[in-house]
Amino acid sequence: MTVRQVRGPAVRERVLDAAETLFHRDGIARTGVDAVIAEAGVSTATLYAHFGGKDSLVAAYLERRLARWCRVWDDAVAAATTPEDRLLAVFDALARFRDDQPATRGCAFLATAVELPGPDHPARAVVAAETAHLRDRLRSLAADLPVADPDALADDVLMAYDGTLSAFLRGAGDDAVARGRILAGIAVTAACAGRREPGGV
Repeated sequence: MTVRQVRGPAVRERVLDAAETLFHRDGIARTGVDAVIAEAGVSTATLYAHFGGKDSLVAAYLERRLARWCRVWDDAVAAATTPEDRLLAVFDALARFRDDQPATRGCAFLATAVELPGPDHPARAVVAAETAHLRDRLRSLAADLPVADPDALADDVLMAYDGTLSAFLRGAGDDAVARGRILAGIAVTAACAGRREPGGV
């Protein structure tokens, strides 16, 4: 097999692109380092020089994906014009993110968490960071709404979000994100209605 040598600063991104493609398509456990090397067109020494091994490669690919997701979500929140829309912007971000990414089996972070061999794997910290970011930001956005329990509302929105991701595993169509947003919107409307007192605004 002829290996195409890649030089310069783009080599790291080249390896990460290859890893992301293969991890999504075949799963992490089934994807060996040799497959990533062949897909990226780099030498074994190059991959190990940048990542040290497969465990660190998995963590790095998730870190890059999380950073990309956060940027897309930031843009969606910034484009929203009401507190409700800012909370539901997580679904707008999901739609945009999926449009820009290769087809996946669902949530890369949840899928990775299932496949990781033990609690000390370096990628577990990235999975935990993604979960914390989702919960903390949704709770912060929910706190801008006139609801009695912002944390509970954020949890409801997160459940609708996770359900949307699970729907893709069951072969849901392109309307899954829109339907998930509608369900989350129902939770928002109910929570806001419960906050209002008779005669109040």
